[in-house]
Amino acid sequence: MTEIAQQALAPEPSGSPAVAVGAGRAHPVSKDFRIVPLRGLYAVAAVLAGLVAAIATNALWSLDFFHVVSGGIWTTLDLFLGFVLGPILGRLPVPARVELTTRLMPKLMLIMPTVVICTLAAGFQLARHLGYLYPTYPDHGWVVASFVVVAVMAVIALGLLEPANLAVLFELKKPRPNGEVIGRLMRRFIATAGITGAMQVATLVIMTRLATS
Repeated sequence: MTEIAQQALAPEPSGSPAVAVGAGRAHPVSKDFRIVPLRGLYAVAAVLAGLVAAIATNALWSLDFFHVVSGGIWTTLDLFLGFVLGPILGRLPVPARVELTTRLMPKLMLIMPTVVICTLAAGFQLARHLGYLYPTYPDHGWVVASFVVVAVMAVIALGLLEPANLAVLFELKKPRPNGEVIGRLMRRFIATAGITGAMQVATLVIMTRLATS
């Protein structure tokens, strides 16, 4: 996808459907996809309701569950998108990239904000519940470091990655998608996923340090 600007989603002749141009042939660009999968909103609502209940009851197991599971999903997605899927997308034909984008990114529109919110909210409540926020805690410096790293990742995920994701989907919905715009946005998407993937390694170091202290 990082080369999509060069092998563009070319403007089609007037009156014809949008086409993706690659490998010397024109391919129809399907617009039969939802930017936000509406059925997935029920699952998101259920997860967030469970998170609210865990925070309201201050149940240690529930908070630990939401923090560990959400953090694990977030870490896995960042590493996969940044170091596995990114290089693969760069080698796929343009039509295949477009097809994968329209199937994957709408799901990420729901998954990424949900896991970020659950990880941060449950993690903060867990730290407060266990007394990790107090300066007297022996590993307080590691806790502060984890807050800084996770805060930066959250800003990147919600402030750069998700807007790029959304902009690509809106562009693909247009009658004449602009390949240059999509290429620029996808480079941003893959780059930010790679950055957060690298930062997730630092998070793993910090979390395992705290878990064994």
